[in-house]
Amino acid sequence: MSYIIHGATGAQGGPLYNRLLENGRDAIAAVRDPSKLQGKPAVATDMGLNSLIAAYRGAEGVFVHLPMGPEPVRIEQARNIVEAINEARPGRVIVSTSGNLVDVGDATRLPQTAIGILVRGVQESAVSSAIVAPKFYLENLLLPMVIDTVKTEGVLRYAFRNDFAVSWSSHFDVADVTERLFLDKNVTGMVGVGQLPGPTGVDLAGSFSRFFDRPVRFEALSPAEFGKILEPLTGPATPAIVHLYEELAKTEGQEIAEKTSAQKLLGIEPLTTEQWLTRIFR
Repeated sequence: MSYIIHGATGAQGGPLYNRLLENGRDAIAAVRDPSKLQGKPAVATDMGLNSLIAAYRGAEGVFVHLPMGPEPVRIEQARNIVEAINEARPGRVIVSTSGNLVDVGDATRLPQTAIGILVRGVQESAVSSAIVAPKFYLENLLLPMVIDTVKTEGVLRYAFRNDFAVSWSSHFDVADVTERLFLDKNVTGMVGVGQLPGPTGVDLAGSFSRFFDRPVRFEALSPAEFGKILEPLTGPATPAIVHLYEELAKTEGQEIAEKTSAQKLLGIEPLTTEQWLTRIFR
């Protein structure tokens, strides 16, 4: 029973791919160049329809998340994935929204974006599925312009208000939840992934203080200020990122719903911030 993993060489699919292999499961990386896996199980796919159908046919499960890139390209990829799923009919499909802030609880309300097309198409297919819906990744805090000031100045800077509660999660959490969803087909629909209650910036700073055993304070940045320090890394994508944080600033917070959380549906607790820091740095 094989499990096809998109993004197995990246930050999101990698932890799941490695976890499945470590647990003795038949995980197969769906990548453009299998030689990069140095002999690990892999299948070549260029994200075109024919290669996706070939990869999915006979698979027990497929894990999908859309790679970064221009939106028209992502839309084409989403449509190809949906068509391949309908044609190959794998046993189970798990989609990660990758932190895209969309309401996946009602397919009729999904926008005509790449992630909206993907989620709607999977939900409307005859294939068993679930949607893993994280909010924000703790790995965002490892961006050099964020973690470096924690280490050098004892300041955690981010584009949220001090009291802005967020259900932070990690790529390890997504891997944990996805593996369980592959095995438990009774759980369908949206599964929120993240900490409850959601830590505020002040809470995060407290976790960093305890882990690094030194005072760390939180400093809220405006979206524009955050964009300036991100721009050397994110380049042309910076305006879209700034716009996202401007929209988020209009909300009270970004917490997952308890009733559709992995805690409630699967009995899986996400890593605490300190547990995550321990896995990253020790």
